[in-house]
Amino acid sequence: MTDQEKTETVPEEENLEEAELEEILKEEPTTETPKPEEIAPEIEEQPAEEAKEEEEKPAKKKKKGKEAEIVEERVYTIPLAKATVRPPKKRAPRAIQLIRDFITKHMKIEMKVEEEEEEGELPKLIISSEVNEKIWARGIEKPPRRIRVRAAKDSDGNVTVYLAEGE
Repeated sequence: MTDQEKTETVPEEENLEEAELEEILKEEPTTETPKPEEIAPEIEEQPAEEAKEEEEKPAKKKKKGKEAEIVEERVYTIPLAKATVRPPKKRAPRAIQLIRDFITKHMKIEMKVEEEEEEGELPKLIISSEVNEKIWARGIEKPPRRIRVRAAKDSDGNVTVYLAEGE
């Protein structure tokens, strides 16, 4: 390669005179790379901020729990002897239905009426898995004759049925 070809392939900045380069460098702000020590505190602060946000999230869930705090709580002994009138393979499902009917009546829950349509949500009846397992413990043919439950009504009107303590 000749000298002329070399100068053509060299970038324009190298062809400029030194004075012009100095002027350009003065005009452009110089950026210094931050030292690793300066970066480290920023990195340490970010996980701390994330941890604070994570701590605040469960607090929000607790607030939701406070909104649905228990207004009324009662303990009932529900008779299930009427379930034995049914055929053997329909007794446990009938016992669950008897629990639903009993709690609906005694805790004064408004149930769905097909003809009337209300704008607000109707209260729900929730039977815990403990109660369900107690009914089904001896199989479909032999549900217990009676069961002690604890019914808790929250501020929204929803009722949850738990197995009474000591059962």
